[in-house]
Amino acid sequence: MRNRYVSWGAVLLVGLALPCSAALAQAPCTEPGGCVQQIKSDNTAYGTTAAEFLLIPAGARGAALGGSFAALVTDVTAVYFNPAGLAQLERQGFYGSTMTYVADTKYSFGAVAFPFSGGSRAIGLSFTNFGFSDQTVYTVEDPDGLLGEVYSVAQVAIGLTYAQQLSDRFSAGFTAKFINDRLGRVTGRAGAIDLGTNFHATIGGRPIRAGFVIQNLGTTLRHTGSALDALVLRQPPQGEQQISQEASIASLKSKDWGLPVLFRVSLSYDVFATAASRLSMMGEFSQPNNTDPGFNVAGEYNLGLGGSGFSVAGRAGYTYAPDNNLDPSASLAGFESSVGGEGGDGFSAGGGIRYNKRGRGFGFDYAYRNLGVLGGVNMISVGLSW
Repeated sequence: MRNRYVSWGAVLLVGLALPCSAALAQAPCTEPGGCVQQIKSDNTAYGTTAAEFLLIPAGARGAALGGSFAALVTDVTAVYFNPAGLAQLERQGFYGSTMTYVADTKYSFGAVAFPFSGGSRAIGLSFTNFGFSDQTVYTVEDPDGLLGEVYSVAQVAIGLTYAQQLSDRFSAGFTAKFINDRLGRVTGRAGAIDLGTNFHATIGGRPIRAGFVIQNLGTTLRHTGSALDALVLRQPPQGEQQISQEASIASLKSKDWGLPVLFRVSLSYDVFATAASRLSMMGEFSQPNNTDPGFNVAGEYNLGLGGSGFSVAGRAGYTYAPDNNLDPSASLAGFESSVGGEGGDGFSAGGGIRYNKRGRGFGFDYAYRNLGVLGGVNMISVGLSW
């Protein structure tokens, strides 16, 4: 009995000590020589990644949903959003997108995919290009760009995707990518892989899907090229005879840049689904390696137009990201923001029309995305299946 009381007494003392220790930890420092204070550390790699174009949604359907498409996607754009979704592709197809992005940059995406083994497996090939061309070079010696020298930026990713149904409810896939980053007269290369899984079942007779994706897990990217070459003239040590010598060429070594790795967990559920219409709601949590985490909620309504083979869809979404907290009235890097409508930062919407009959299909999709102080962008996409 005595041991029992001792045990309960020890528990009571520990319980009283915990809040006391917490209070002491929060108490102000009163020591004459000062106190050691613990500083919170943040290991988020802000501004340390390259090839950010890899994070731009590849298709207008997914872009209209704010990118919250990893669980629902079963078309050709699965090669980007979730490789596992490609295993549920019904027919071979093509999908292409184009968009004028921020500061007159151009984004283009194209992919083709083929199911085989009775539809339980699929392969896909994708091509992504982002950049601009023929921009004037301004230097200290030529501040007005009168010499007529220009430069271009071309960022390219080529991907090969394989996906397989591992059971009637679970599929998995991967996309292997080669990345080439040309910035003026320097070029960097890297390799990366996307890994994705998709779980699909039913609750109450309606489909529910869950997806988990890791994107851009790969090597670092280092630039090399003639722009990094410099003439070096080594002077002899002081006191030794000065002998004229020719300058030699040395190549500066640039920093290695990591890729923008992104972890995504997505869930979608059909609120109702009939032969003529469907309403799907979805949500997604994302954790990038170069900024703070965010989340997205979205919905898609699809309506078939009788027996015509045509269907229309409406989509909308909202994405919360750390940059949503920017104050549009404040100056950004010394420049005053003149873009209106910053309050809609993170909002996306769009729609599409499709024709599908006799094993052949055609579709057109449109998406608008609000990027806050950077303005809004528009994407259009076309898809074919046969």
